[in-house]
Amino acid sequence: MKQNAGKLPRARTEGLVIQELPDEVLIYDRARDKAHCLNQTAALVWKYCDGKSTVATIAKRLESNLKTGRVDEKVVWYALGQLGKDHLLEDGITPPALLAGMSRREMVRVLGVAAVVAVPLVTSIVAPTPAQAATCLPSGAACTSSAQCCSGVCNINVCA
Repeated sequence: MKQNAGKLPRARTEGLVIQELPDEVLIYDRARDKAHCLNQTAALVWKYCDGKSTVATIAKRLESNLKTGRVDEKVVWYALGQLGKDHLLEDGITPPALLAGMSRREMVRVLGVAAVVAVPLVTSIVAPTPAQAATCLPSGAACTSSAQCCSGVCNINVCA
């Protein structure tokens, strides 16, 4: 599968907080207030997106790193699609038409049951803003117990 217009994938690092764990990478996007968890395969693809490596090269590096048999380029394209959708690449990379919009289930079906472990997965959640993350009620808010109030005092169904 050919690269689109000579563009090589480059991982975005600016504005991200990155925490590497043994089998996954956690990424917090400060600009979008989104947290992403990349499984081992997706994390490796993201790591290999250096702006110099082709999809074929990334697939070969995955084979070596995961100590597995042949890794189909479709796995890399699938990961790039997820990473691009979550704004974790510098520039968007358009997958071949055959793979555009392919679901994880379709990817497993195309690659076969043996690929289940290798299918890249990016799980994302929206992080709450500080105001949304508040766990207590402000003074003057209606309450039913003191535990609900920031002051710790619920006085006649109103936080003190």
